[in-house]
Amino acid sequence: MLKQCLIALALVVVAIGGVLTYQYVDQGSDVGEQRARPPAVVNTVIPTRETVRDRVSAVGSLRALDAVELTTEVSGRVVELNLRSGQRAEKGELLLRLDDRQARADVRVSEAEVADARRQYDRARSLRSNNSISQSQVDELRTTLDVAQAQLEAAKTRLDNHRITAPFSGVVGLSDISQGAFLSAGTAVATLDSTERMELGFSVPERFIGQITLGQQVQGTTPAFPDAHFNGELVELGTRISELSRTLEVRALIDNPDGKLRPGQFMSASLTLREREALVIPEQAVLLRGADQYVFVAEDGKARRVAVTLGSRKPGRVEVAEGLTIEDPVIITGQDRLSSGDRIEVVEDDKAIPENRFATSLES
Repeated sequence: MLKQCLIALALVVVAIGGVLTYQYVDQGSDVGEQRARPPAVVNTVIPTRETVRDRVSAVGSLRALDAVELTTEVSGRVVELNLRSGQRAEKGELLLRLDDRQARADVRVSEAEVADARRQYDRARSLRSNNSISQSQVDELRTTLDVAQAQLEAAKTRLDNHRITAPFSGVVGLSDISQGAFLSAGTAVATLDSTERMELGFSVPERFIGQITLGQQVQGTTPAFPDAHFNGELVELGTRISELSRTLEVRALIDNPDGKLRPGQFMSASLTLREREALVIPEQAVLLRGADQYVFVAEDGKARRVAVTLGSRKPGRVEVAEGLTIEDPVIITGQDRLSSGDRIEVVEDDKAIPENRFATSLES
């Protein structure tokens, strides 16, 4: 019995020795492989400090800042026509005139009546100075003069009603009126729109209301001119939140110096909420694992993993709100195969960052 126990004990000792020997040999092999593994070749970039813009995007429609439909106030035949569809008209420019011969004659009659009434009134005042007539006669003649002047004003108004002039500078719309045509009172002649600056109406989600102020920059784009950007500023804020969409209506004035934009046109708007200076790195440097966001930094020939908090972003680059300094060399290639503490070799490569990935500002 004792002999059997000794044999069993010897077998256990041999087994334990074998396991320990295997682990030692295996660990030595791993260490050897790690020592033999060459450092990873990577590229790095230093964060830059740039202007970052937080923006909110929306869509809306353009309206003319001033827009009217020109209509006739009296009936008559067209004797002068200066309507040029699509052309610019200056404020006060005569666009259309109806036959006004009778109206001009009425003005001349009224002018003559005013002149006669004024002569009689002036003569009566001189006679009153030496008591040749009574004061009541002078007052009566004064009333006659006032009535004549009022009739003259009415005659001039009737004459003006035969003419349509531009109430403001703008672009004339389409018109089917021909010279010599007879128009009834209330006939629509053409439209007139001011187009130097256009009004863009759009809605902003209510969560941004605390960041909106008058004067903020607005940039607009439209499919009609895909390569053009139209700049403007926020000029009006609505007073009520829409209960259906939970948005606030706002209005911006968009510069339109070349007259490309037209009333009713669709436009995408980008409203700049705030601007600031921030650290920016290439977006390709950022790695994600679950909810964690991190980058690798080159430090003394080794890779160090650093957790970062990101801010605004745009294709190709991203703002780092927390985690980096402007002196940290951020690894931008090969970082997906690294672990913290791995040896690295930093090389220069002008093509490590794809072209056209950087611009002048960041957007949210």
